[in-house]
Amino acid sequence: MPETGGSEEGERVRPRTLYIVSTPIGNLGDITRRAVRLLGEVDLIAAEDTRTTGVLLNHLGIRKPLVSYYSRNEARRTPQLLDRMKGGASVAVVTDAGTPGISDPAYRLIREAVRGGFTVIPVPGASALLAALVASGFPADRFVFEGFLPLKKGRRTRWERLKEEERTIVVYESPQRIVRALEELVEILGDRRVAVARELTKKFEEVLRGRASEVLKHLREKLPRGEIVLVIAGTGYREP
Repeated sequence: MPETGGSEEGERVRPRTLYIVSTPIGNLGDITRRAVRLLGEVDLIAAEDTRTTGVLLNHLGIRKPLVSYYSRNEARRTPQLLDRMKGGASVAVVTDAGTPGISDPAYRLIREAVRGGFTVIPVPGASALLAALVASGFPADRFVFEGFLPLKKGRRTRWERLKEEERTIVVYESPQRIVRALEELVEILGDRRVAVARELTKKFEEVLRGRASEVLKHLREKLPRGEIVLVIAGTGYREP
C-alpha cells in the first residue's frame, strides 16, 4: 500500500514517524515554516552534530532533546532510534546543513525506517546540490550527482567513468582538494566548462564560472574557504 504523508500546513506530528527535515545551508532565513514547526513538535531530534543543530534550535527558540547521529555511531544509533519510534516517538533527522541523506549518514536510518514499516515524511528545503546546479548555467533537466569523490583508491576510476557522461555532473569537494580535483578534471575529462560554487547563501557567496583551467588558475592564487560544489558540463553541453 502507498505510504501517506502530511502535506497540509496544519498537519500534526505523528507517532512512530521519521521526519527528514532540511535545514539552511548558510542563510538561516531559508528554513521553512513547516520545518520550524515540526522541529518544535517532534519528540526527539537526531543530528549529525548536536552543537551545530543546537545553535540553529537556539536561534529558532526551540528546546528539544538532541542525540548525535553521524558516520561513527550510525550502526549503533540506528536501532536505538527505531526502538524509540516503536515505542510511539516521533523523530526528526537533520544534517549540519541542507537535506539529510545526501552525502551524510542519514541514509541508513531512513532505509531501516522504511524497512521497519515506519512512516517516513520528507520536509523539503535547502540543498547545496540543487542551488549550485541551477546557478551554474548548465542544463539542469538531466544531471548526475557524484557526491564526494574517493580520497585515494578508486578516485581516478571514478573520473574515467565520467569522461563520456553527457549529462551535467555535480560533485562535492573540500577547499583543500578543489585544486587537485580541477587538475584531475583537466587531465582526464579535458578543459571543460565548470562552475565552482562556495559559501552558498552566505555573506561571501561566490560562483566561479569558466574553463576548468581558468578557474584552476584563479584558485591556485587564492584558495577558497567553505564547502564547495563543483558543477561540470557534460559532453552533451553546447555553448550558446
